[in-house]
Amino acid sequence: MSGKLDMTAMYVAHDALRRELELLARTAAKAGDDPRRILGTAAGWELFKKVLHVHHTAEDDALWPAMREAAAGRLDDLALLAAMEAEHEAIDPLIDAIDAALADRDSGPQRLGDLTDALVAGLTTHLRHEEDEVLPLAQAIVTESQWLYFGQVNARLIGPDAARILPWMLDGASERAIAAMLAPLPEPARRAYLDAWQPAYAALDLWAAGTGG
Repeated sequence: MSGKLDMTAMYVAHDALRRELELLARTAAKAGDDPRRILGTAAGWELFKKVLHVHHTAEDDALWPAMREAAAGRLDDLALLAAMEAEHEAIDPLIDAIDAALADRDSGPQRLGDLTDALVAGLTTHLRHEEDEVLPLAQAIVTESQWLYFGQVNARLIGPDAARILPWMLDGASERAIAAMLAPLPEPARRAYLDAWQPAYAALDLWAAGTGG
């Protein structure tokens, strides 16, 4: 998407979340094994939760407030931002419910499957809604300094988990997106990504038993 703001990282994160939703759904529906046993120890589930938490928290703390301020008095835009917050509030409890189902020996795989279906549907719809309506609005009303601050909040929330999250985000991304994501990093971090972070990530079996990774 062209515009004054470089939204590469936002779209890369969205694409990665969609990729993992597909793997999550396949794992939860896997025949011949209890998906609770797989998901309960899956590195893919933990990484997915971490990235989703960072993504939503950074938007709630840094992006929506800046957009609400810029959209003051514009009722349709404010309603759109309120809808984004409501969608976050509907999605986040599903994560907790899935974790509860994984811990509950008596809930059964059907319960997990229903919750997973709800998460896939809800988050997929939210990401599309954000891309179709909110990001174009952000291009129009968010300043470059505000967008930079949003990125800094993301980076701060990721913190020491960058070594795992960055290759996770770039898994399957285009060469152009990878280059754009690596370009702002200091040279030692770029070398660490190429020499250590990405190979370590590639060696992970994220969803167990060959369902992904």
